[in-house]
Amino acid sequence: MDYISPKELSGLVVDAGEEKVHVSTKDTLVRGYMAGAILALAAIFAITVATKTGSALAGSILFPVGFIILYMLKYDLLTGVFMLVPLAVLDKRKNVTVKEMLRNWGLVFLSNFAGALTVAFMMAFIFTYGFDTDGGAIAKKVSHIGEARTLGYSEHGVSGWLTIFIRGMLCNWMVSTGVVLAMISTSVIGKVFAMWMPIMLFFYMGFEHSVVNMFLFPFSMIMGGGFTIGDYLLWNELPTALGNLVGGVLLVGVPIYLTHYKESPKRFKVVHNESLDLEREEAK
Repeated sequence: MDYISPKELSGLVVDAGEEKVHVSTKDTLVRGYMAGAILALAAIFAITVATKTGSALAGSILFPVGFIILYMLKYDLLTGVFMLVPLAVLDKRKNVTVKEMLRNWGLVFLSNFAGALTVAFMMAFIFTYGFDTDGGAIAKKVSHIGEARTLGYSEHGVSGWLTIFIRGMLCNWMVSTGVVLAMISTSVIGKVFAMWMPIMLFFYMGFEHSVVNMFLFPFSMIMGGGFTIGDYLLWNELPTALGNLVGGVLLVGVPIYLTHYKESPKRFKVVHNESLDLEREEAK
């Protein structure tokens, strides 16, 4: 059977969190770099589709290809380890400590950022023919996105900061749900379809993903976006990453852990009554 029950799934999720911590530094960095680069390509692909077709929905439908590729290749995203690793800590798995968790997060953050930044420079070079032109309509659109999602939030002060924090929570609610749902099937097509839905939802709704933003905002700045590195960090990356962390842990990881992995005994014992089944069959 292709479907894995939530009870069995919960064990796979905790096991995955433990595995992430035990991966070597070299492998974590390589996997994180490739994940950041692939997701960056998916982001500019989706923006290109949306710009050329005039349909944001079309871009959102196609954006999940990036997640599918990196998941299938077992690369690591910050949003994923935000949700998975704390469960291994909570379950007191061997050698999985808070220190090891923070080490994993730090390595994945740095490598995701390096991969996304690499693609940002590569795409900027392509769009401008080696920085000889202005980059065209797509580059202009990304510049406006960068300004709107930094300076636009800062105009509202604390309320703006909290808005992006909540958008980050909602984002990783869906992204981490996609990670978990990909484990609920043993077939490639089942994994693809299961993770596609929540990823498409988050992108279309404009929720904030810390790794996607590691590409969007540097690319926007290169393309002439009118905001600073400080604006990007304070009014986007910091609240987004914190929101991603809280959303992944509290809205996905902990509920699955509490109700499936640590499922409480049933209130009443279910006894199979064959005579009652026979009476029901006869009544039919």
